[in-house]
Amino acid sequence: MKMKQIAFYIGSLSKGGSERTFVNLAEYFYEQGYQVTIVTQYKKENEYTYSEGIERILSDLTEEETGKSRIMNFIGRYRKLRRIWKQIKPDVILSCIGKNNLMSVASALGLKSRTVVSVVGEPSEEYPTGTIRLLANILFSFADGVVLKTTDAMQFFPRYIRNKSIVMKNSLNPTFIRETYQGTREKTIISVGRLDSNKNQTILIKAFARLSKEHPEYDLILYGEGEDRNKLEEMVHKADLDNKIMLPGTIENVAETIYKAGIFVLTSNTEGMPNALIEAMALGIPSISTDCPCGGPRDLIQTYENGILIPVNDVNQLEKEIRNLIDNPELAEKIGRNATAVQQDLSPEVINKNWENYFKGLVNKG
Repeated sequence: MKMKQIAFYIGSLSKGGSERTFVNLAEYFYEQGYQVTIVTQYKKENEYTYSEGIERILSDLTEEETGKSRIMNFIGRYRKLRRIWKQIKPDVILSCIGKNNLMSVASALGLKSRTVVSVVGEPSEEYPTGTIRLLANILFSFADGVVLKTTDAMQFFPRYIRNKSIVMKNSLNPTFIRETYQGTREKTIISVGRLDSNKNQTILIKAFARLSKEHPEYDLILYGEGEDRNKLEEMVHKADLDNKIMLPGTIENVAETIYKAGIFVLTSNTEGMPNALIEAMALGIPSISTDCPCGGPRDLIQTYENGILIPVNDVNQLEKEIRNLIDNPELAEKIGRNATAVQQDLSPEVINKNWENYFKGLVNKG
């Protein structure tokens, strides 16, 4: 059987790592000549763009379709999504993140489409309660494939789901595939990500505050936006570091902006396969990351070889390792040079072809 049409199902295309990966993968299949449909529940203002030839369908209920209770609305969404699958008849449906995965499998039961669910983060956070974990274990048993981002994530699921699971890392954004900067790097410590409690930028501010008097030549820049902005700005002000710590918000040209940065730091409490870390490594920026569940940074980094892992929420170790990179430029240069290997390992050509072969295998399976 020849695979012709692929549907991608996600909540929205709002700007985030998972959404960007989804759009990039959809673009790849479109460029290969497949008919591609992106189905989202919502359409938001600040979204990723995609080629005109890719069809976009909204699955959320219109005002006329909305019922008088949550149960009626759930049934309505289920029926509408099932009608969409029946209408477009995709060979493969790929869904992403939490409840989207549950809905995609449930709505496609009994249809000819192959369903693949992608768990992009820490599974215990995507499926946090006993009830929703039970639903995941039941519905995932009906999926044709389960894609996880790290080897550790496998252990969350029972054996019968692990048996149909694979680990597939994110592909590298093509804008980060470039020659490594050869000049003297800027005296900057940077982080890129949503400003929230999980990204835990507070420990980076604390560590930098301790180092700042010792290394006044360095600035800290936290790129991103989120609900913790006011909290972080207050921390910066109380530390009297308003002229040393910047929070410029979300930026469009990330690769160009951080290309010459001195040190990259990821301080997350949990991560799947962190795009921001992959991108910093690809640019040859010496990188420090928490060794957080579900093991994405650990799958990428060998400490003192191509990066540095530290315990989650450990300000003292973070301070020590930043100082280590500042005071040992040879180590920093070696780590950055070795880190660029992700350009080959996670190139779009390699990863996207893996996805295509995986889908073809499911479609051709008896």
